[in-house]
Amino acid sequence: MHPNPVYRNTPEDRNLAFVRERGFGTLTVNGADGPLASHIPFVLSQDGRSAELHLVRSNPIMRALTGLMPALLAVTGADGYISPDWYGIEDQVPTWNYIAVHLRGRLEPMPAEDLRAHLDRLSAEFETRLLPKAPWKTEKVTPEVMDRFLRMILPCRFIISDVQSTWKLGQNKPEQARIAAADALGISEIGQETSLLAGLMRAAAG
Repeated sequence: MHPNPVYRNTPEDRNLAFVRERGFGTLTVNGADGPLASHIPFVLSQDGRSAELHLVRSNPIMRALTGLMPALLAVTGADGYISPDWYGIEDQVPTWNYIAVHLRGRLEPMPAEDLRAHLDRLSAEFETRLLPKAPWKTEKVTPEVMDRFLRMILPCRFIISDVQSTWKLGQNKPEQARIAAADALGISEIGQETSLLAGLMRAAAG
């Protein structure tokens, strides 16, 4: 995470709300031959203290997971390149603004018999956001196909012990310079969700 404390004072409830809304991140663990990473959807528990996910049986993380394992789940959001010319003040340098929340904790396997219920919770988390569309449910898949699918994956639980974040939104710049950069960023295409990032920069406080 970025060491500047001005970017790291976001309340935990806002960080967890962001993580819950995003629902997708990079799971990393230390493997025998070096770091292992998987990009996975997940569902955060009601109290924000754990997350459920699943991995393909052949995934190197799943193969290494025999019990509790230290892990990190990185959830990133909008990001974008910031040109120093946008600030309208001298002696500035290029940078990259972004949002990232790191969840540290332990990964553990869940019983295989919990997989179907996990998949129902995971799909419901996102399908209910698509209203008025009728939510997709696992019952729509024929039993033979579903059984074959279920044999390929296993459920896991990520127990969260620490939440850290960086909301790098130009809080270290004068308000006028930050807003000027946000206005330029709003029409830039260097990054992801630059319009969203621009809005967050306008609302940020130094």
